[in-house]
Amino acid sequence: MEAAGGEYGEAMVAALELIWGEGFLSPGGPEEVAAILAGRDIRGARVLDIGCGIGGIDLLLAERFGAAKVVGIDVEGENIERARRRAAQKGLAGRVSYRRVEPGPLPFPAASFDVVFSKDAIIHVPDKESLFAEAFRLLEPGGRLMASDWLRRDDGPPSPEMERYIAAEGLSFAMASAERYRRALEAAGFRQVETRDRNAWYAARAREELAALSGPLRGRLFELVGEAEAERQILVWRRMLVVLETGELRPTHLYGEKPAP
Repeated sequence: MEAAGGEYGEAMVAALELIWGEGFLSPGGPEEVAAILAGRDIRGARVLDIGCGIGGIDLLLAERFGAAKVVGIDVEGENIERARRRAAQKGLAGRVSYRRVEPGPLPFPAASFDVVFSKDAIIHVPDKESLFAEAFRLLEPGGRLMASDWLRRDDGPPSPEMERYIAAEGLSFAMASAERYRRALEAAGFRQVETRDRNAWYAARAREELAALSGPLRGRLFELVGEAEAERQILVWRRMLVVLETGELRPTHLYGEKPAP
């Protein structure tokens, strides 16, 4: 679930969509969703998307990847409304729905879904252990968790460079290491837990994004969000690239399976 308190407001959404594509608030667009799902068939599945943002991913899961039903949840009501309008415009409101939720236990019965999906949203949830326990509860036996998130290299104190990056973002980040994620998934009951480090991919991609923001996209960014917010976003990318290149920030794919009886 994305951060509480309206952190992803209109200017932030406009800037991120310019960089990452319509309907996306995290890197890679449709290609990165395909990379998360690579080798995993979700046709006909009931999918829960934790931290759906403005909903572009959910339309993709239904339209391109064949999910029968997708429920996107988020703590930000304004973005849920954006997502609902987009689903209606695409003619997918019958298969894709959205629900605003509060932090904490999720309002669905046990075994409601075949797949729990999340893209770069768990970073906002401090209690990874409780979240993965909820994901496990909501999955049908044999169901799968498929996600990506922004992790840290370790669970020690963040470096000064990481602190500067987080301060520039101004978001409620609660990063943890791959080891903590693995322990939390296994403690929840997941088996066949797997993590795939994506640092090299996104470090290269972020260099390209910063070059675009500082060059061909700069004028459009200024038009969309104003000079102050545009300069802030460029600063975010500069500071983010530092911790990507040192390896402290580690985007990662995450997988687990709920054992069948």
